[in-house]
Amino acid sequence: MAMSDANGSRRRAQPDWQRLWPLALGTLLLLLGAFCAWQTWLIADEGNAAARVQQARDEAVQQLAQAVAAQRATVEQAVASLDPATLQGDRAALVAALHAKLPQARRLDVYSGSLDEVLHANFREFGYAKAAQLMAAQTADGVPPVQSVSHGVGDRRLSLVLPLGPPQQAQAWLWVELPFAPVQQAFEAVSPAGGRLDLRQGDASTDMRILSHGSAGAGAEPVAKMVPGSAFSVAAAMPMAFIVLPRTWPLTALLALAGLGAGLYLLWWRLRRRELPIAERDIDIEEFKLSQQAARQSAPPAPVLAKLATAAAPAPAPVAKPAAKIALDPSIFRAYDIRGVVGKTLDAGVARLLGQSIGTLMREQALTEIVVGRDGRLSGPELAGALAEGLRAAGVDVIDLGAVPTPVVYFATWHYNTGCGVAVTGSHNPPDYNGFKIVIGGQTLSEGAIQDLYHRIAENALERGGEGSLRQVDVVLDYLERIVSDVQAEHRLKVVVDCGNGIPGAVAPQVLSGIGCEVVPLYCEVDGTFPNHHPDPSDPHNLEDLILAVKQTGADLGVAFDGDGDRLGVVTKTGEIIFPDRLLMLFARDVLARQPGATIIYDVKCTGHLKGQILEAGGSPLMWRTGHSLIKGKMRETGAELAGEMSGHFFFKERWYGFDDGIYAGARLLEILAGDLEERTPEEIFATLPKGVSTPELKIELAEGEHYRFMEMFRARANFGDATLITIDGVRADWPDGWGLVRASNTTPVLVLRFDADNPTALARIQQVFREQLLAVDPALKLPF
Repeated sequence: MAMSDANGSRRRAQPDWQRLWPLALGTLLLLLGAFCAWQTWLIADEGNAAARVQQARDEAVQQLAQAVAAQRATVEQAVASLDPATLQGDRAALVAALHAKLPQARRLDVYSGSLDEVLHANFREFGYAKAAQLMAAQTADGVPPVQSVSHGVGDRRLSLVLPLGPPQQAQAWLWVELPFAPVQQAFEAVSPAGGRLDLRQGDASTDMRILSHGSAGAGAEPVAKMVPGSAFSVAAAMPMAFIVLPRTWPLTALLALAGLGAGLYLLWWRLRRRELPIAERDIDIEEFKLSQQAARQSAPPAPVLAKLATAAAPAPAPVAKPAAKIALDPSIFRAYDIRGVVGKTLDAGVARLLGQSIGTLMREQALTEIVVGRDGRLSGPELAGALAEGLRAAGVDVIDLGAVPTPVVYFATWHYNTGCGVAVTGSHNPPDYNGFKIVIGGQTLSEGAIQDLYHRIAENALERGGEGSLRQVDVVLDYLERIVSDVQAEHRLKVVVDCGNGIPGAVAPQVLSGIGCEVVPLYCEVDGTFPNHHPDPSDPHNLEDLILAVKQTGADLGVAFDGDGDRLGVVTKTGEIIFPDRLLMLFARDVLARQPGATIIYDVKCTGHLKGQILEAGGSPLMWRTGHSLIKGKMRETGAELAGEMSGHFFFKERWYGFDDGIYAGARLLEILAGDLEERTPEEIFATLPKGVSTPELKIELAEGEHYRFMEMFRARANFGDATLITIDGVRADWPDGWGLVRASNTTPVLVLRFDADNPTALARIQQVFREQLLAVDPALKLPF
């Protein structure tokens, strides 16, 4: 199309885009300028917003302290009003008198001043958190702090302990649960000032959230503010501010002015152009020049590559100097780790000496750097900090990973090429336990090597005066990326993930989501008191909530992890528990499909069907002793590609590093199940794994060290007739139709038993034989079968 100008000449009409681009560009620049102006206001107000939220946090701490003090005062007044003679009288009468004075109490108990009945209680029935609170009160300086305990969804209570009589020589201890409502009301009465307030329980550097109040907000501050007189703390989260520009308000203001100015000019210019006669308009080349000029004026600065700052792991908490130093107890140096009760056989002083001993061993081997991580237990920061002090005193450089699962510590020894690492963890033990899993020169220490650490300390043969460095790193993202880059679920599975409030809750859901699964979290908030259930998936009682959650959510599967993440438990949507020895059959089939002839190791507690399944899949089966470090040592010796234990430890060398990792094992399991999902459901796949009639791990609790002495007598006296005996770890008696086992646990003072047979009749017969042999050694044993 052409048009004539006033002189009769012809030229082409402008295309639509040439007429409209100034309007579009001007509008875009106005919007960008307005966006930059909004960003400028957000950046300028960010400091005020932080101050408002922190002021709200301080107010919440004050209100909570008053509420806690009021609840404590109510109990103290009730105790003070008692007739002194009541304290000396019948305990039932004392409890009744206290109930009359404290009608609001939900539960109330009185225990002896020595707490003997607590020390010898079954913690699973008595309550781990309750036992830990009572024992902590016995050794506390000052008034024991108030804390909370959960009795299920929607039923949280305050719990406190008070001495009856002089605190230094308490005649008895009062433990009482009160309604949590006054504390909750005090917390929720404080306005979060546009941000979010988190009420936590535990160490101020950990995230054990009880309540949240306010908007979603950004991430909460890493260190919360403690509430005096309690185990509570309050953390503030800033209001969610959508700030994407550099946080420099002069720069954003300049960008706003440039965008608004350029946009307004272009719009004005275009409107003026519409009012001119055609003959007076500029030619196309002039429009092009103006567009280039406008583009130069409004062009944003050169792109700035966002550098992902590695989040520093929390620095180890200052190590408190104990009032009374705990003597070094040789019993904590066990077969494949070091473990004790905090405040009784383990404290910061012991951890510091252990660090020196490990550092001395490393220096002898010319090893200079080590990674240290800890689980979510309340004693973790203090013990990890003291351990790092000892390592540095021996001249070793420490990489602090912060709170991470034990497998992440093992991964970091490879990732940072240190070959050395220590996981400060109590694993699946009660909250008052803690300990150390140690890797030196790529080998997990066990037996004689652990005893060597003890002897170095006992003989004072330790390096001193070193100046090792300390740096904090976050290796979790590298761990996630390493797994997700190799393991993928071909089809989307819905999975309930129960972390039992252990440290896997900070990692496992992200891993399983990253491989392509829909994750339903259950008890994934890290809480070192384990308020919901004990984090030990080898005990079927601890899987009851998971089974219920899988059924209620319609999930395809449920997985559970222990307190430090190196054990895996599995349940189906029908509620069946798939025991680890059957899972190992499935893993063996998968690995042997790519590594035919490979050695597969399993421990003495595994089913007799496992050997046949490995042979059928083309592998070489090998039974070995129970214990993660012992299994890893045997894997190095034999070059095995896979190993597993009945406790839920799985060791993948094929496609992984050979250490026990419950989280990685969970990912590999979901990869296998999802890969066959079009053909078979998980239940149909598990149905292909043979099973007889078997028991879970059964346990007989004994006094510390007594379980070892019992096994010595049992091994010498027991008579199983024509059964084949395997004594590499305890006593296992095999018959053609089944077997039984009894062994001493190397983590807790218990005897571990398991029975497996082809049918119920054979199982009953084998159990009766073991019952007779066990009671012949000790008629007072309380047998769980």
